[in-house]
Amino acid sequence: MKVYAINGSPRKNKNTATLLQKALDGVREAAKDKEVETEIINLYDLNYTGCKSCFACKRLEGKSYGKCAVKDDIQEVLEKLSQADGIIFGSPVYFGNITGQLQSFLERLLFPYSVYDKNLSTIAPKKMPIAFIYTMGAPEEIMEKFNYKLAFSRFESYIERTFTKPQVMYCNDTYQFDDYSKYESTLFSEEAKATHRKVQFPFDSQKAFELGARLIK
Repeated sequence: MKVYAINGSPRKNKNTATLLQKALDGVREAAKDKEVETEIINLYDLNYTGCKSCFACKRLEGKSYGKCAVKDDIQEVLEKLSQADGIIFGSPVYFGNITGQLQSFLERLLFPYSVYDKNLSTIAPKKMPIAFIYTMGAPEEIMEKFNYKLAFSRFESYIERTFTKPQVMYCNDTYQFDDYSKYESTLFSEEAKATHRKVQFPFDSQKAFELGARLIK
C-alpha cells in the first residue's frame, strides 16, 4: 500500500509540509496491521511545466493514450501516482487559490484521464481516496468573505470525477515569517499571529493526522 503527499509549497518544513507529514503519520497509524509506504513529493524540487496541449494522451491507439507523453521531472511521479492507494495534496493559498506549481501539476495529472467522448468519461487506472490541505495567512472570515472555496472547488470537482471526492481541510491565519519586524507586514499583528499559532496549530496538526487516518480507512 502506497500513499503519497504532494507538497505544492516552495517551503519544505513550514505549515503545509508539516501538516502533510502529520497526515502521513495518521495514515501509518491507521494502517498498523498493513504494510504501508508513504512519501512526500516536493514539487518545487522538480523541473516541469503545465499541460502543453500536445494531445498525445488523446491519440487513439497511440502509445501515450491516457498518459502524459511529456518527458520531464514529473514523468516518474505521474507513473507512481497512477498506482497509488491514496494521495494527499497540500498547498498554501496565493491570491485566493492553490500555487501555480500545483495547478500545473494537476493539469498534467488529470488531463490525460479525461476522455473527449460525449459522456466526459475518465480512465484513471484506480479510484483511490484523495485529500486536500489548504494553508493560508487569511483568517477564516476572509476566506469566506472572498469565497476562496469556490476557487478551490474547481480542481476538487475534477479530482472527484477522476478519482473520488476529496476530503478537505483548511488551516487559516498561519504564521508566515520568522521575524515580522523584517518585513512590511503592518496588515497583521505579529503577537496575534504568534498566539493563534501556539493555540490553533496543534489542533490543525491533529486534524491533519485524523484526515490521514480517515483516508486509509
